[in-house]
Amino acid sequence: MRKFVMAVALAALAAPAGAAPLCDDLGFAGLLAKCNRGPEIEVTLASGKPLGEGPIALQSGAYYKMQITADGSAELALTGPEFFRAIWMDEIVINDIEVRPMAIDSLEFDDAGTAELSFIAIKPGRYFVLIPGTTGESQRLELTIQ
Repeated sequence: MRKFVMAVALAALAAPAGAAPLCDDLGFAGLLAKCNRGPEIEVTLASGKPLGEGPIALQSGAYYKMQITADGSAELALTGPEFFRAIWMDEIVINDIEVRPMAIDSLEFDDAGTAELSFIAIKPGRYFVLIPGTTGESQRLELTIQ
């Protein structure tokens, strides 16, 4: 029993430390603090054009904004239920209307426009957001939460 307890203790010490927020002093705002914000993620919905530059690495516990812009060249959607369930969605802003959803599966753009998603990356893993019904590599964007 003693050997087992020692082995578990050594394994815990050898495991990598969990991801920390991007700043040391989060202050009153907590994880939403300005110093805890990662770079903005740009996604473009346009017929025959890539979604964006990828793969994108996100840090668990960090706050991000994703700008999704449709050019109106086609009626397109962006889906990624596994990714959307691995994050905590703060809000979605469309035409200055703020929506605070529990979860989403997809966003569909019938015309040109922009939606801004604000979220905190939570669950580590490898995820994809993509245009439904497409198979091309440029029609999906890989996001990895570390």
